[in-house]
Amino acid sequence: MLYFENDYSEGAHEKVLARLVETNMEQLSGYGMDPYSESAKEKIRRACDCPEADIYFLAGGTQTNQCVISSMLNPYEGVIAAESGHIGTHEAGAIENSGHKVITLPQENGKLSAETLADYLSSFYGDENHEHMVYPGMVYISHPTEYGTLYTKGELAELSDVCSEYGIPLYLDGARLGYGIAAKETDVTLPDVAEYCDVFYIGGTKVGALCGEAVVFTKENTPLHFVTRIKQRGALLAKGRLTGIQFDALFTEGLYFEISRNAIKTADRLKDIFREKGYEFYLDSPTNQIFIVLENSQMERLREKVIFSFWEKKDDTHTVVRFATSWATKMEDVENLAALL
Repeated sequence: MLYFENDYSEGAHEKVLARLVETNMEQLSGYGMDPYSESAKEKIRRACDCPEADIYFLAGGTQTNQCVISSMLNPYEGVIAAESGHIGTHEAGAIENSGHKVITLPQENGKLSAETLADYLSSFYGDENHEHMVYPGMVYISHPTEYGTLYTKGELAELSDVCSEYGIPLYLDGARLGYGIAAKETDVTLPDVAEYCDVFYIGGTKVGALCGEAVVFTKENTPLHFVTRIKQRGALLAKGRLTGIQFDALFTEGLYFEISRNAIKTADRLKDIFREKGYEFYLDSPTNQIFIVLENSQMERLREKVIFSFWEKKDDTHTVVRFATSWATKMEDVENLAALL
C-alpha cells in the first residue's frame, strides 16, 4: 500500500530519534525543567527573532489549543474561528468542553478575512444587548489552513490590526507551520508570525517529531500560572524532556525547515502528475495537502492500493479526497502513485 493519508503516518526523523537515544540514560529534572528544553526554547527564540518569547512544550495539537484558548479567555468569552477551523470541526468539542463557545464566521478557502472579522466585532458591540451574549475574547486562525491555504503577510497584519483595535489576542495554530513557511508562494516567515500573532504554536507532531508542539507567547502575555493551568488540564508531561529534546534537535542547524521542504517538493511533483492526467482539483493549495475530486467508483478502485483521506461528499457520484505528503515522503512513492492514477 502507498500512504498519502496524512503527514504524521511515520514516526520521527532519524536525527530526532538519535538525540532521544543519546540522552536516554541521562538523569534530568522533570516537567520541562531540563537543559535540553531550555536549549530548544533559546533556539526557537532566535528562529522567531523574538528574544522575549515565552515558550512551553505540549504533546498534541488539540491539547495545545484547549490549554491555550481556555487559559486566555475569561469565563464569559468565546473564540472566533473560520467555520472550517479545526477547533470547530475536528477537535471533538474540546473548546466547548472547557466552557467556551467557538464563534464561527464565514471563510474563503479556509481563511478568515480581516473585513469579515471587523464586521462581526463592530456588529457585536453595536448590539445594545451584547452584555447578554458571549463576548469575542480571541481570534483563532491556522496557517496553513485546513485546506492547505496560506495567509499572506499583509493578511496577517490586517487581522492583527483588527485584534489590536478591539483588545483581543490573535492565536495561530501552526500544526503544519513548517510546511507553510517552506511553500514557494509564501511571503510569511517565522519572525512575521511572531510579530503579528500574540500567541502561536510550532507543530512538531506533523513535522518530524514523534509528538510535540511548541507554544510561543510573543508579547509578554503568558496567562498567569500557565504551567499550573497546563497540569490542571492533564497536559503536563512529567518527562518533559521528551518534547524538549525533540525540538532541540529540530531547531539545530535548520533541520525543521529543511525537512519541511521535502513535503513541498513531493507535493509539487504530485500536483503536476494530477494535472498531467487531467484530474480535477477541488481548490489550489500551495502546501502539502492536495484536494482532488474523484468519481466514486474510481475512488474505491484506487483505495485498493492507496491510502488517502475522505474530505467531503461533492455530489451523489463524486467525492473530494485529500492526498498529503510529509517530511518523510519519498519521491519514489509519488512516482509509484503516478503509475496507478
